[in-house]
Amino acid sequence: MTFISDINDIDNPVSETALSQPKSIYQTHRFAIKLFNAIQMVGCEAYINGLELPDSVIRSILNTFIPICYQRYPFLLVPYEWLLYESEDLAESSERLMRVQYDLPKELFKVMLGEGQLMYPKYTMGLWEKGAKNLEQAQIDKIEDVIEKAQIQDGDEILDLGCGFGCASHYILAKFPNCKLTALNLSKEHCDYMRQKMQEPESYFKPDRFTICEEDFNKANFEQKFDKIIAIGLFEHIGNFFESLKKVSSFLKPEGKLFIHIISSKLPHTIMFVYLEKYIFPRARGWSYHQVPPANSEFVTLDKWFINGSNYAKTLTAWLENFDANQEYLKTLDYGMDYPKFRRIWRLYLILCIAVFEACEGEVLGNTQFLLSKKV
Repeated sequence: MTFISDINDIDNPVSETALSQPKSIYQTHRFAIKLFNAIQMVGCEAYINGLELPDSVIRSILNTFIPICYQRYPFLLVPYEWLLYESEDLAESSERLMRVQYDLPKELFKVMLGEGQLMYPKYTMGLWEKGAKNLEQAQIDKIEDVIEKAQIQDGDEILDLGCGFGCASHYILAKFPNCKLTALNLSKEHCDYMRQKMQEPESYFKPDRFTICEEDFNKANFEQKFDKIIAIGLFEHIGNFFESLKKVSSFLKPEGKLFIHIISSKLPHTIMFVYLEKYIFPRARGWSYHQVPPANSEFVTLDKWFINGSNYAKTLTAWLENFDANQEYLKTLDYGMDYPKFRRIWRLYLILCIAVFEACEGEVLGNTQFLLSKKV
């Protein structure tokens, strides 16, 4: 059984019938789904609790079974029924997400993601397909790509939703001396990092041009209206696309534009891996390219792009190399658990994600970008 006949045929519209199939298939195959994911978790938790397996064995297992799931049994990647429905909350399990992931020691991310005077740590895909030779250049190419596609111009007032450590914000402020930028982030660790940078003379985070809003997206509100809004890696944590777009629309000027960058698949349904949901990104969703942004009364889609998953696989590989190369330092940080277990949790996370983005030559799971404008 499969939902897609040609994984490369991304622009062929998926019918409403096809999009509604996962709900009935989930019910039909509920036992198989639960069994598959229970077996998966037994293996993962045996590893993180001390089972010694070489990376080559783990990669071989993943590289065998993930393409089979993508091409023949994609319903196995719908481990929770909530993935098939939009939630009441816009951003789901925000506090748990901060605790499990984003409020881990910022020193971990500085080491793993890389940090420079211009390029602050950036926890999203780098763009390698333009010829980048290293992680920093791949991240620069990615932000330049965003700037071009989002049609950012000098003098724009910009809102960066889910800004992370402020890398994209900082780069934009460096490139456009007349831009002003507001950055939204719930993570205290991330916001403390940006507040510290604001005190450094060489940083482009100046109080007259840069504002930090440490707030949950569910509660955020802005009296100011923006020319451009960018959301890079936010909407994976959104449970209700329709209501979120409606809210974001209220932050834009009448002629404003919204740019979304999101992990998505060419499967006609939302997916998730149980290990990642439990240990890394609670209540995250891998939205289908064909489902987002959904029909809504707020925006018109001006353009959309799908970026091959190999770009994220190479980024994750660089992160894993940085992580492994700095063990003596990283083991001194406080993760709220025994470090050997934390190390195994994170190494398995990175190895798994490399495999899921590489599978099927990167043509199933990758990144989708949308440029939207407000309807008039």
